[in-house]
Amino acid sequence: MRVLIAPDSFSGTLSAAAAAEAMAIGWRRARPFDELRLVPMSDGGDGLLEVVAAAVPGAVRTVAEVADARGIATMAEWLRLPDGSAVVESARACGLHQLPPERRDPLLTTTYGVGQLLIAAADAGALSILVGLGGSATVDAGVGAAIALDCRLLREDGNGVRVGGRWAGDLHHVASVAALGVPVVCAADVQAPLLGSEGAARVYGPQKGADPKAVELLEVNLTRVADVVERDVGGGPWRDLPGAGAAGGLGFGLAAFAGASLRPGAAEVARLVGLDDAFGGVDLVLTGEGRLDAATAQGKVCGYLAGRAADAGARALAVAGSVLPGTGERYDAVAALGPDGPQHPAEKVAEAAQSLASGLGR
Repeated sequence: MRVLIAPDSFSGTLSAAAAAEAMAIGWRRARPFDELRLVPMSDGGDGLLEVVAAAVPGAVRTVAEVADARGIATMAEWLRLPDGSAVVESARACGLHQLPPERRDPLLTTTYGVGQLLIAAADAGALSILVGLGGSATVDAGVGAAIALDCRLLREDGNGVRVGGRWAGDLHHVASVAALGVPVVCAADVQAPLLGSEGAARVYGPQKGADPKAVELLEVNLTRVADVVERDVGGGPWRDLPGAGAAGGLGFGLAAFAGASLRPGAAEVARLVGLDDAFGGVDLVLTGEGRLDAATAQGKVCGYLAGRAADAGARALAVAGSVLPGTGERYDAVAALGPDGPQHPAEKVAEAAQSLASGLGR
């Protein structure tokens, strides 16, 4: 049997590459003679640079000093690919995984560092830029990134808007937009709009540390940003675009201020890592991520792989840290890791993969 193993990372516990290796170890325990093809994946969130750099020969890592989500200087990498394009991972600048729980507050966090990464790539001569959206600690509609890109965002008193989700709603007027001069494509990990019950604040704000009061303030601020930007900047509207709410609304901000197109993240990464070639003749696809939930089908790796498996006439299996009710129906079988324990995470993933392989019989 030919088996494609293509997981995402496991919520900061295992990288996609480590998860793929663990799955392969477990699978071989039960079925040692199967042909395994390992293609670690990403949906554009945390881990994007790692999987692309590993899959694309000649990728060059360049380092830039940027502001992290709380405005502290940090070193962040981006990739320059052999065709002259660049890959930027927004989570390298404003990732949730970079902040301990007590410092996670989307009223204070900013996407400013993402704008700095875009400038670094453009100044280095990138012909185009792919920006991975996902895993951010922010809900600022990309206001921070726009300010870093030298767009003039003004308050009613004529002073500049401060960075951070709390102050995004102070936006009164977009005085100017500075052209980056490089085509930008955003690989969004979810297809959420900017606003509403499925949007950046109400769905993802609590995951980033917002309490109910903060969520409502963020929703008000995002609405204000959308109203002003779509009034003052030509080319919109953008608020309802699939992916506009990704990375706390960074999808909206980059669409408006950098002319970015928004695309499902897993599909964009699949193109870069050669997933089409790996699919040739496979009988089964084994994928995985930290949690199967309602967002899984919105461009995340497991949902994307389930669809690709169905198109290829292959079975789809998944390993996940947890599986919310009603989210496993697209797979022929799912193994959940269950509560954290003393066991090493890689071994837990290996055992889950072994269990799924054993269930196939000989």
